[in-house]
Amino acid sequence: MATILTQGHIQQLKQIVGEAFVFCDEENLLHYGHDETERLQFNPEAVVKPRTAQEIAAIMKMCNADLIPVTPRGAGTGLSGGALPHLGGVLISTERMNSILEIDERNLQVTTEPGVITEILMNAVKEKGLFYPPDPSSRGSCFIGGNIAENSGGPKAVKYGVVKDYVLNLEVVLPNGEIIWTGANVLKNSTGYNLTQLLVGSEGTLGFVTKIVLKLIPLPKYDLLMLVPFTDLEKASEAVSAIFRAGFTPSGLELVEIDALQIVSKMVDSHAVPVTDDIAAHLIVEVDGNDMDVLMKDMEAISELMMEFGGGDVFFADDANQKAELWKLRRRVAEAVKMAGYTIEEDTVVPRAELPKLIRGVKDLGRQYGFHAVCYGHAGDGNLHIRINHPTIKNSHGNEEMTNALRALFQLVKSLGGTVSGEHGIGLIQKPYMDIVFNNANLQLMRAIKKSFDPNNILNAGKIFDLN
Repeated sequence: MATILTQGHIQQLKQIVGEAFVFCDEENLLHYGHDETERLQFNPEAVVKPRTAQEIAAIMKMCNADLIPVTPRGAGTGLSGGALPHLGGVLISTERMNSILEIDERNLQVTTEPGVITEILMNAVKEKGLFYPPDPSSRGSCFIGGNIAENSGGPKAVKYGVVKDYVLNLEVVLPNGEIIWTGANVLKNSTGYNLTQLLVGSEGTLGFVTKIVLKLIPLPKYDLLMLVPFTDLEKASEAVSAIFRAGFTPSGLELVEIDALQIVSKMVDSHAVPVTDDIAAHLIVEVDGNDMDVLMKDMEAISELMMEFGGGDVFFADDANQKAELWKLRRRVAEAVKMAGYTIEEDTVVPRAELPKLIRGVKDLGRQYGFHAVCYGHAGDGNLHIRINHPTIKNSHGNEEMTNALRALFQLVKSLGGTVSGEHGIGLIQKPYMDIVFNNANLQLMRAIKKSFDPNNILNAGKIFDLN
């Protein structure tokens, strides 16, 4: 595969998108050579910012003909290295493809370009009384196209599902430059293979998404939020499963270990969450719906249930400002702990009843391999984010000692019925662990799918798995 762009290639790119939207200077190459994954840097040889699917198609045709690696990129908030141009080549940014094209109130759908910030899309449909539930912690900066690539979730996934549950149709540029729609703007579709769902979560390895049609639902009228402290981390995780067994389905159920809360509270200078030496973790519990009396009864019953698992005095958020403060703390945990030295993040997911065993195992592995870990995440769906601070190792990628530790972690996850990633994807850094959860037959099928879409292996090559 070619890894050096010629001046001829640069000129072709400028002819396609305009000279102002092709960048080869050191500052831009450095900026687009990293995302939020560990502390990794892989610079592209050119950054291109197209405006239309037709421009992307022309770029793909050129790169496919000359075997030039292409890396799709959204906002650069990814945590698995999916947008890192580790083979050089051309990086295509979707920054200029940032229009919400239509909000169809009659059919409860929205059509959008991939460069729209997720929270902007959520707010736009909210103004019309509609709801797009997937809300990753980075929703204020991540792009909806990146959410499609990673099949993102967020706190509300526990009740409402993840991105795949809302994608109806996609316009996609294939690696050879052809433009297709993957399905239809309908709620049911049993017409051939489901290419739409195949593209969701494919991490930009099969095609370049240029338009997205999403299903919407009516916006719930009310929501209530409470915070429950626990003196025992495992008891907090046991309480999670008990909520569902008792017949409740929260719209959000988050677990945050006290170390993480202390770090983020200092960073944002917040005293919204009580932090004392005897507290090990907090559960954030949210319910929503259209009947306030029902919601109040649910919250009272849940708070009583929490007492059975050692929960302390419950804090109820009285107004929108208190709710926003609590959610701000939760959403900024990842940023805060990374700044504090927890640079390695794993995105494990297990059946929710197995969370206590997973947390116990993480702590044991930390002692065995000499690292400190903090745990937080979407406890309601068993998705635990594990942030690791090692005194000498800041990147897991390419480090044998940390790779061995992570293999032990993922083998534990597999033994508990879980898998390697819940919502952050495989990308570059989780690739070495795919054999833990898939046998050779699985991986060969995936490689065959990749080869049928991208026979020259130019589009985000080397992500998820190696083709050979």
